[in-house]
Amino acid sequence: MTDEGNAGAPASRRSVCGVIYVATGDQYRDLARQSAITMKAHNPGLPVDLFTDDVACADRQTFDAVHEVPINHDRAKLECFPLSRFDKTLYLDCDTLVLRPFGDLFNLADRFDLSLAHDVRRRSALVQQGLEQETPYAFPQLNSGVMVYRKSAVMLAFFAEWARRYHATPEIGRDQVFLKDMLWSSDLRFYVLPPEFNLRRVTVLDAWEPLDAAATIIHSHRLLDHIRKTGAARISTIADILSAERIALLDEWQDAHATKKRPRPEDIGTWALSGNDQD
Repeated sequence: MTDEGNAGAPASRRSVCGVIYVATGDQYRDLARQSAITMKAHNPGLPVDLFTDDVACADRQTFDAVHEVPINHDRAKLECFPLSRFDKTLYLDCDTLVLRPFGDLFNLADRFDLSLAHDVRRRSALVQQGLEQETPYAFPQLNSGVMVYRKSAVMLAFFAEWARRYHATPEIGRDQVFLKDMLWSSDLRFYVLPPEFNLRRVTVLDAWEPLDAAATIIHSHRLLDHIRKTGAARISTIADILSAERIALLDEWQDAHATKKRPRPEDIGTWALSGNDQD
């Protein structure tokens, strides 16, 4: 595996805190660059590394070091997590935008091995799914797209086992199924991040009061629309994400409601409590 840096600093030099992305292919490298630019705008001086399948195509002005992924597959991040050169690492999926400074976020790694947020769609079988462990409804999958972790023997072993389980059952195709099992059965010290550090449902911004939270990391599949949907326009700003998600929210409730009628935005809270949606 290659390890190449820029800005006059050896990439092998260890730093206490830093951010990593894993992106393979031109489109995902471009998304990682977009996210990293927002991250650096709010966190100047915080180093950021990229793991990718083509180090020659990486943007060296944005990334402080570029590393080749050891194995190129859909969940290549599993092999990259333990290779971070940082003592405390923030991993970000490519479909993220950073809106604020991280503040003391990395201090979580002083107390916890791993910090990450609950996934969305927790009522769905998909997000409740485990493989070997049956857990209470209140223990759904946690989202692996935003994670803070410390480099330790415990975490290196955890990452190795996570990758082993994923490759041993390739038909599952999702890494969070195995992560859920492992978090339930292990003694790992982990913390559940509040949603503002991995904000998937941006429409909650319409409901938050001024002192509720400060959205820091947006994590939205809308940023992938131009890749996944033929002819779709590229979405790259929080304003565009909010616009698309407000429409999608009404569509979701119309599909789920027993009457199939179109809700007004002010209806949604009542509908959510009415029991008329599908279980």
